[in-house]
Amino acid sequence: MGERTRLYFDDVKEGDEVPAFVVKNLTRTDLVRYAGASGDFNPIHHDQTFAEGANLPGVFAHGMLNAGFVGKCVTDYVGVQNLRQFKVRFATRVWPGDTITCKGTVTKKYDADGSHLIEGNVQAINQKGEVAIHGSFKAALPIR
Repeated sequence: MGERTRLYFDDVKEGDEVPAFVVKNLTRTDLVRYAGASGDFNPIHHDQTFAEGANLPGVFAHGMLNAGFVGKCVTDYVGVQNLRQFKVRFATRVWPGDTITCKGTVTKKYDADGSHLIEGNVQAINQKGEVAIHGSFKAALPIR
């Protein structure tokens, strides 16, 4: 794991890309680990028979697990201490075996109330190009 470079307000431009964070081949084990960490043991996320009984092809990832992947993408970019707002909406399910790519774009850069702010859009996309999550963020960045 490499050292993260600190992001400064002066170095950001509207239109800059938020570097991608990729989760390859999400596994059922990942879902069970998340269930244990979060305390969300809804069987729809780990019990194949239960999922099929709900007319689904199988278990699927917790929405908040996927939101966490998007959040990591954002905080890897701006630094967790600089994040001021993070919103997501779930668009489709993520299944075991999916590869999820989280990425975004800086849409606005401005000063307000003594803070140096950026805003952006983020999304998580599966290997088929389907958007699983879309959202937005706001961060207050330091200046040099």
